[in-house]
Amino acid sequence: MASGQGTATIDFGSFPGANETSVAVAGQATIGVSSKAEAFLMGDDDTGDHTSGDHRYVGLFLALTCGTPTAGVGFTIHARSTEHLEGTYAVRYVWSD
Repeated sequence: MASGQGTATIDFGSFPGANETSVAVAGQATIGVSSKAEAFLMGDDDTGDHTSGDHRYVGLFLALTCGTPTAGVGFTIHARSTEHLEGTYAVRYVWSD
């Protein structure tokens, strides 16, 4: 069962966009250095830049990974794509010990 969960926004910037971006997840006071974090997309999420349809299909060429947590602080979500992407996407995360 997850000890922590939440949402974040990844931003690939404006045209021409980028293949990589990251976002720091902070404020996780009970996270430990040995905690495991996972980031994922939900097909019904949307942002001002992308519809839920975009969120459903971007996973075909977008990978999300999480960095090692910093105890009492949080972790970083890294996003990498085979294509240049633009704008923001909603990302959800969970972590547990």
